[in-house]
Amino acid sequence: MVKKILTVAGSDAGGGAGIQADLKTFEEYGTFGISSITSILTVDPKTKKPSIYPIPIDIVEKELDTAFSGGALDALKIGLLGSLPVIDLLEHYLVKVNQKNIVLDPVMAVKTNKDVLQPELVNGMIKKLMPLADIVTPNLVEACILSDMPTIETEEDMRKAAKKIFDLGPKSVIIKGGARFKGDVATDLFYDGEQLLFIHEDKLDTVTNHGAGCSFAAAITAGLAKGLTLESSVRLAKKYVTSAIKHGLYLNDFTGYVWHGAFLEATNRMTLGDD
Repeated sequence: MVKKILTVAGSDAGGGAGIQADLKTFEEYGTFGISSITSILTVDPKTKKPSIYPIPIDIVEKELDTAFSGGALDALKIGLLGSLPVIDLLEHYLVKVNQKNIVLDPVMAVKTNKDVLQPELVNGMIKKLMPLADIVTPNLVEACILSDMPTIETEEDMRKAAKKIFDLGPKSVIIKGGARFKGDVATDLFYDGEQLLFIHEDKLDTVTNHGAGCSFAAAITAGLAKGLTLESSVRLAKKYVTSAIKHGLYLNDFTGYVWHGAFLEATNRMTLGDD
């Protein structure tokens, strides 16, 4: 039976991140994607600054009513939330249906701007959504905020941050080092309260990484929906998003997007014996 996954997130007008990245990733994993849009994210082509336009809360509620009309789903991914009332509303539904396999991507910053997008939402996420999450997937900027650390520059810093974030209540944490982490290696750290597992990939000499964080979290969600363990879901998601970055494309002269079809395309080529 095809697994059904809900993404509660923002819509990226460029098509490479947010809801769009999630649905493309779910499809690549052979699962059925459902979406509840919380906001719309645009980027000004002149200033390169993002803007967020929240969806009215009554419409978000109707979206969630539709999404959960058949009860709990096989998995759920939480991304950009847009407003404080959405957090309260989402918590209500998750508890009501006893939703499992919850992935929280605590979207606070985007690559086009180092500023925190919505700092007022951080406390709400920590209090109401973190304890419900099977895994939380912050990048380095978000990990600094959640762990209350000024910088994360070494693997030891990542260890400390992961433990502090874990203490906020999720079942596990994956800190995405990505291009921001110093050195030639893209380093992520998975922590489930017992094992501290570093996952390394060589850094790619490309800027086609817009949507990478959303796609990584979505891939973990799809893995969980299909019955993989947290660790296996994370490891496969890392391979998926690395391939997506490597074979990315450009929307314009300043934004390079990941290509969500790259991993499956490469797998099919190997299966068919093509070069």
